Amino acid sequence: MEHIYQYAWIIPFIPLTVPLLIGAGLLVFPKTTKNLRRMWAFPSILLLSIVMLFSMKLSIQQINSSSIYQSVWSWIINNDFSLEFGYLVDPLTSIMSLLITTVGILVLIYSDNYMSHDQGYLRFFAYLSFFNTSMLGLVTSSNLIQIYFFWELVGMCSYLLIGFWFTRPVAANACQKAFVTNRVGDFGLLLGILGLYWLTGSFEFRDLFEIFNISIYNNEVNFLVGTVCTFLLFAGAVAKSAQFPLHVWLPDAMEGPTPISALIHAATMVAAGIFLVARLFPLLIVIPSILHLIAFIGIITVILGATLALAQKDIKRSLAYSTMSQLGYMMLALGMGSYRAALFHLITHAYSKALLFLGSGSIIHSMEAIVGYSPDKSQNMVFMGGLKKHVPITKTAFLLGTLSLSGIPPLACFWSKDEILNDTWLYSPTFAIIAWATAGLTAFYMFRIYLLTFEGHLNVNFQNYNGKKSSSFYSISLWGQDGMKPINKNFPLLPIKNNESFSKNPHENRKKTMQSFLIINNWDNKKIALYPHESGNTMLFPLLVLILFTLFIGFLGIPFNQEGIDLDIVSKWLTPPVNLLQQKFNNKKIFDWSEFVINATLSVSIAYSGIVIASFLYKPIYSSLQNFFVINFFAKRHPNGFFFDKIQNVIYDWAHHRGYIDAFYTVYIIRSVRGLSELVNFFDRRVIDGTPNGLGVASFFLGEGLKYVGGGRISSYLFLYLFYALIFLLIYYFYFTNMNFTDQ
Repeated sequence: MEHIYQYAWIIPFIPLTVPLLIGAGLLVFPKTTKNLRRMWAFPSILLLSIVMLFSMKLSIQQINSSSIYQSVWSWIINNDFSLEFGYLVDPLTSIMSLLITTVGILVLIYSDNYMSHDQGYLRFFAYLSFFNTSMLGLVTSSNLIQIYFFWELVGMCSYLLIGFWFTRPVAANACQKAFVTNRVGDFGLLLGILGLYWLTGSFEFRDLFEIFNISIYNNEVNFLVGTVCTFLLFAGAVAKSAQFPLHVWLPDAMEGPTPISALIHAATMVAAGIFLVARLFPLLIVIPSILHLIAFIGIITVILGATLALAQKDIKRSLAYSTMSQLGYMMLALGMGSYRAALFHLITHAYSKALLFLGSGSIIHSMEAIVGYSPDKSQNMVFMGGLKKHVPITKTAFLLGTLSLSGIPPLACFWSKDEILNDTWLYSPTFAIIAWATAGLTAFYMFRIYLLTFEGHLNVNFQNYNGKKSSSFYSISLWGQDGMKPINKNFPLLPIKNNESFSKNPHENRKKTMQSFLIINNWDNKKIALYPHESGNTMLFPLLVLILFTLFIGFLGIPFNQEGIDLDIVSKWLTPPVNLLQQKFNNKKIFDWSEFVINATLSVSIAYSGIVIASFLYKPIYSSLQNFFVINFFAKRHPNGFFFDKIQNVIYDWAHHRGYIDAFYTVYIIRSVRGLSELVNFFDRRVIDGTPNGLGVASFFLGEGLKYVGGGRISSYLFLYLFYALIFLLIYYFYFTNMNFTDQ
């Protein structure tokens, strides 16, 4: 066992080989490297698979022995200051490394097809491998300095990948927004690290936890200073995990390629903040006010993310707000002291959300067959509908991910979310009501996404299709021309003429309006209709694997510990140093199946209520009036006479304006900072620079004036000298005379 642990230090460096080789190849053999670019996917997947096997072996050892292994080397030694670097292998490290590698491998396989025709293919795989390296280095770090180093590398990689298509102004602005927002939290993290070193004299976790806890209990350090330092550490997690109020970067991060969205939301960027709070959990438990703050921030993020997801039209942004809400559940659990439930939900959510994001990439891929490569249309659910006939595998995968995130048993997220919901009753009834209500909202907005995408209430995109599998298509998309076929002659097509007037039938008008998105011109100048198609096998394979994870990973957390049998792998794997809920409520140590069934029935009922409401509002209602649909409930439309007009407009405005938080930052922070910057700039130019510049100009003019005073006559110079000397003597005489008189 020790022999395996000794080589754990190579975990972060194995994937680093790929970006180094790609960079060397582009420098030495640029043409050959670019021509053979597709081969770089194989070493990327192979090396990360090696890391996965290594992590799996470490995880098995952790389950069997629950031992902790740490190895450090001295780096800088100077008098009383000592800085070391090393690696730490414990249950948290093993589960995080396994999560990163499994999701990372599937994203790499998916990306080979998704990015195959992109000019930045090599750059993408170099960034992706470096992203995995940074995250693996973060989770294996043995001290706060190493964590901060890899923390910044994770932020840098996210900046590069979010702005991967940097020629698009929207993507360039999005990566800058993510970078600047995270710098706020990172600065707080750095201050917290330095503050804790000042209090404890160590960066190493083992020494740091022991010294800090003893100092707090013995009142050897100022409690307020310790609280501020731990709060600053938490500020770093708030930014990385998109918690309120530093969540504003997350929806804009969707401007990057979809595989990156899956990786960021499942196993890397946002998971880093949850990991940091879990790693520092022994430090935080001695500061109850910080734990209460974490729980408070978590519950705000839970409800804020859910409400902002209600009316989003972009499928990726909807999933982004969903991630924000689920991360809020994890923070809430950590704040309550429910360590196991938080990390269990991190695991189940990672696989379910990776499935949903990769499924959305497949949807976007299929939509580009109609609308072309236009994110405003290919990601807009308004242009979707009826996709279930054309992408059945993607539809099944997306449905399972939706059911899991909604908390429907026996899928993965049900087990973890239900545990968090039950623990909220022990912590705070108010938080419990909000958390359970948000569970219903989660089911609602997730099924809203599913119904708008696959079922559809408008269904205008494909009204002129027969929807049969025999229908053929001609595919032109970013990912190539796989499956190109001429259109079936029997395929119904309704041409639109320039002088054709609109019908009085609104259903017919929609059909004509959308016709322009359904036809393109081929090389024969003939109009051919398109319809969505299923993705390639290399994009579908990761979806199928993630389906298995979504179906079965939750069963690992079932507490089969009756009659002397202990098969609760998650509890063995993720045993916290102290579980506050178990410490406070001793009756929670024994699992009660009857109580579990009652609570599960309540949570599933709430989830099904959200599903039923979403189905009523978004699923087509077929009747004799075929043109009648329940049209997009949360969309800005003209008054239609329904009693919920005002409600839907309020909800739409709230979601459309992102809860007005971005506007608040723009008005009160960005403009204030710019105003202050302009004031400082004015002071710098007019005062700091203006003073010496003014003296120089004054000296120049004074010299120019004085040169005309001198006439070259010595008698004149002597007269002026005596005149000034006389004035000086008179001033001197009267000043000292007056001063002596005053003293007397």
